[in-house]
Amino acid sequence: MSKFEQVKQNLLNTQKTWLITGVAGFIGSNLLETLLKLNQTVVGLDNFATGYQKNLDEVKSLVTEQQWQNFTFIEGDIRDFETCLTASKDIDYVLHQAALGSVPRSIADPITTNSANITGFLNMLEAAKQNQVSSFVYAASSSTYGDHPALPKVEENIGNPLSPYAVTKYVNELYADVYARTYDFKCIGLRYFNVFGRRQDPEGAYAAVIPKWTAAMIKDEQVFINGDGLTSRDFCYIENTVQMNILAATGPEEARAQVYNVAVGDRTTLNDLFDSIKNALITNGITINKSAEYREFRQGDVRHSQANVDKAINNLGYTPSHKVQQGILEAMPWYLNNVS
Repeated sequence: MSKFEQVKQNLLNTQKTWLITGVAGFIGSNLLETLLKLNQTVVGLDNFATGYQKNLDEVKSLVTEQQWQNFTFIEGDIRDFETCLTASKDIDYVLHQAALGSVPRSIADPITTNSANITGFLNMLEAAKQNQVSSFVYAASSSTYGDHPALPKVEENIGNPLSPYAVTKYVNELYADVYARTYDFKCIGLRYFNVFGRRQDPEGAYAAVIPKWTAAMIKDEQVFINGDGLTSRDFCYIENTVQMNILAATGPEEARAQVYNVAVGDRTTLNDLFDSIKNALITNGITINKSAEYREFRQGDVRHSQANVDKAINNLGYTPSHKVQQGILEAMPWYLNNVS
């Protein structure tokens, strides 16, 4: 039995109280679904800046009525300290997912990105400390590696940030480190590498590549590849991300006050990604006739990204369950049912 299976079994027998910020978002709603199915008590906080009521409604449809009764929703903004203080009262574990993602969004509007990702983060960190929560896990980012050229990415070696978004996520790590040293309040940061899966929004200017391309192919629209298609990423399916959040929250004291890569440890080029999505649609009975169209490289993007996940495996018992092709195949029915 894997470490994660052991932890899930323990949680089924022990009800804890969790706070998920950004609960109506893509990652937050998947965490909510998993925790409710484990009969946990969950408080969720969201201001619907990038999250959706429909995500919460979908989770409600996937759990029992009794499990749904274990969920309390607070509509509020992490930029308001009193809201954070109220939400984190009597909480065992905080999973802080609320943030404004997207490198292009941060380049277009650095002020709002800074406000949500730094002020909001510090508010949640201080509120959790004051309320003496048992553990605090936050969404960090692979963008922190910046221009550091080495592959695969190892947690201890980072470069210069390449976007305002990357700056905000690095500042989160600096604050977490200071809180560990100054107040002995030890957090775990999870550097997400291109997370994808069901309930990830395919619409809008800042949609992630997998849902955006998938929706375009389903609707027979043009797919655009930024650059030559050889840019590569370590795409991480949502189930791997959920696993890491729960392992980090419940992990040993000695594993805290650190950051961990959340990925598979593999690399997929944009050209190969296009083919994988195309093949998954063909498996589901949809023929794709259009080829991708290439355009300029996108500002702020790194050329290649791949994670070393040894630290997560050794310290937390992480075992990635899905590679990119498996994740795309598993998520595809959701997109076929939800893209109009």
